[in-house]
Amino acid sequence: MGTGSILVSGFALFAMFFGAGNLIFPPYLGMTGGSQWIAGFLSFFLVEILSCVGIHAMLHGGGSIRAMQKSVGAAPGAVLNTAAILCTGVFIAPPRTAATTYEMAIQPLTDKLDLLPFSILFFAVVFLLTIRPTRVVDIVGRCLTPVLILGILVLILAGILHPIGPIEPPVSPNIVQDGLLAGYQAMDIISVAGFAVIIQATLSQSGLRTWPQQRRHVAGTACVAGLLLALVYSGLTYLGATAGVFLDQGLDQAGLIVAITHQLLGRFGVIVLAIVVGFACLTTSIGLFGATASYFQRITHGRLSYRAGIMILSVIGCAICNLGLSTIIEAASPILSVICPPFMTTVVLLFFQDHIRRPGLYKGAALGATAASLLLALHSYFKLFPLVSCLPFYDYGFGWLIPAIVGGVLGWLLSKPDSAGAEQ
Repeated sequence: MGTGSILVSGFALFAMFFGAGNLIFPPYLGMTGGSQWIAGFLSFFLVEILSCVGIHAMLHGGGSIRAMQKSVGAAPGAVLNTAAILCTGVFIAPPRTAATTYEMAIQPLTDKLDLLPFSILFFAVVFLLTIRPTRVVDIVGRCLTPVLILGILVLILAGILHPIGPIEPPVSPNIVQDGLLAGYQAMDIISVAGFAVIIQATLSQSGLRTWPQQRRHVAGTACVAGLLLALVYSGLTYLGATAGVFLDQGLDQAGLIVAITHQLLGRFGVIVLAIVVGFACLTTSIGLFGATASYFQRITHGRLSYRAGIMILSVIGCAICNLGLSTIIEAASPILSVICPPFMTTVVLLFFQDHIRRPGLYKGAALGATAASLLLALHSYFKLFPLVSCLPFYDYGFGWLIPAIVGGVLGWLLSKPDSAGAEQ
């Protein structure tokens, strides 16, 4: 497989990471960051870099599930993978996707359809198309992704050539922390395991079945996806920074990107954005539901059937969707702030797995990151455990980093060397 196939795979991985819902976070980050929008973008993009690195690390470790089990252990690995599935396929991503569709594709065009009937219709369509998969879903997904990307690039170019307004001082006191939390909301870091499975299957079908054969292709794929993500996310963050003066600061994430689009491309741009985002969110939800229902059917050994799983997911998604986009994002923040750090820690360590000979290092670091993140979340949202505010890098959203390092060191000291360099 040559350079052309690497480019194709890189674009495919970019499309996996850049969902329609992801485009709502960078502009809002830019609006609150103002003149510090670059710092906000860089902290946001740090999570995306680790996600791209994670694909390489997961495949080097033998695949998503195997890599997790080899590093943190079978039970903790299962817990992390299940937590990721619950976030990406049940409680956060699908209802947020539906709410995003409503606020970006329905509200800007009509006020005659409320959220409740829309959510019932949305998840009814998802249910029908998931239990009976058709090529329509695949075709729509493949066609709309390039259109979405092209539309976003046109929007960014218009914003660069004709800025909405001057960039003002930041309105947020902790823009780096805001960027990190926005990176968590994108949920790309906890989707790495699932994406690695897809990439691995694609490479195997192409005849690349061993890691030495896959190494160059995977590295190139991750680099291409990372560069495209950097281009798009930096552009969207910049647009938000230029919009802060002229647009209502009370706009939510979805309302802001719609307002920016209307300002730069007019009502026609809003209509195109609504159509593309609506269908893209629909196909995303179908993919998430299918993967999640299959996962639970497998781990329950068929006691929860695929069809029953889809039905349960649809009901849950419809119920949570009606909380509204802002509420879903707010409720997801503490959950993701606990789950994402151990994923980030494990991904970084897996990248150096050839040099780690004591398996306890993985477990200790992941446990330290999880414990610290839990205490930090409890303090942030319920004002418990105030001493955690004294942790190094607390103001930047990295209060969990030192506990993760300490946990890793203790795990390394307390575990026996593994000459094979892998966890058994």
